[in-house]
Amino acid sequence: MLVKTKGGQVVFELTADDFVVTDDGVPQQLRIEEDTDGRPLALAVVVETGGAGTRHLADYAALDAVLDALIGNVEHRVMLIGFDSAPHLLTAVTENTEDVSKRLSRLNPGDEGAAILDGVAKAVEELNAQPPRFRRAILLLSETRDQGSTTTLNEALKLISDANITMYSFGFSSTGAGVGHEASKFNQSQPGPAHGCFSRDGADAEADSEYRGHYSKQVLDCISQLAPPLRLATMAWIAASDGLKKNTAESIAGLTGGEFFHFKDAKDLRAGLIRVSNDVPNYYVLSFRPSAATPGLHALKVELKGRPGLVMKARTEYWIDSESEP
Repeated sequence: MLVKTKGGQVVFELTADDFVVTDDGVPQQLRIEEDTDGRPLALAVVVETGGAGTRHLADYAALDAVLDALIGNVEHRVMLIGFDSAPHLLTAVTENTEDVSKRLSRLNPGDEGAAILDGVAKAVEELNAQPPRFRRAILLLSETRDQGSTTTLNEALKLISDANITMYSFGFSSTGAGVGHEASKFNQSQPGPAHGCFSRDGADAEADSEYRGHYSKQVLDCISQLAPPLRLATMAWIAASDGLKKNTAESIAGLTGGEFFHFKDAKDLRAGLIRVSNDVPNYYVLSFRPSAATPGLHALKVELKGRPGLVMKARTEYWIDSESEP
């Protein structure tokens, strides 16, 4: 996780005692893993070559120096995956970042598809083949909305969580795409309508437009305030109606504790990548052994003790497949 002041300055001096982590609402004993930025890194660059992505292919030229900065001076393996209506391994795993940057600079336009989740699933498959000692990360370059994936959002989140992958997502606007913001509520302390939690005033013309005419959604948000782990139930409900696919790139990054940036052109993209390369070495890595290893989806909540002036990004969920899993 990354901790900064509200002014954007990275905070370095925190210890495990400064954090509170709950798993499905239950406080956990935790520790901070030291020197994680020196561990080997396996990075999958996933880029949209189809759909609206064809207009941005030129933005990915000459990124070699930026990719080197993002990876850092550690042992690494990099691969390149392109996707349109289906994912394609464009550059197999290599230790030579230049191979990936050169291939990025000469991408061919694909078809009209934008199967973001299928591209992510392919990246997870390739990253899972790397040795366990490697950290794993995905750099996603795509429009914000998934179009045509056979992989569901829940399946993609489970795959990423199982592999302990961090995602850095850079998205350009999809034509006509709505902006879903359900995922962002995982970090909001007071979501819900301004006129009271269960009040039907939330559906009137004066209230938050999110709830107008959608009292059942308002009730779900209110229940989630009373029992924060149930926010995951809200996520499942929204995902089932395809709501989160309106901003797939941002949703996945946020839920996995990574970062999301909008970009319009090559200049925007380079600036965002440089910012991420500065942030990555300063991440805190917290670990704990779940006190209740119940199979299924677990809600994580990370808070700072007595540090109201700090801003934090952290993973909000993980999966346990079976009771025998460590």
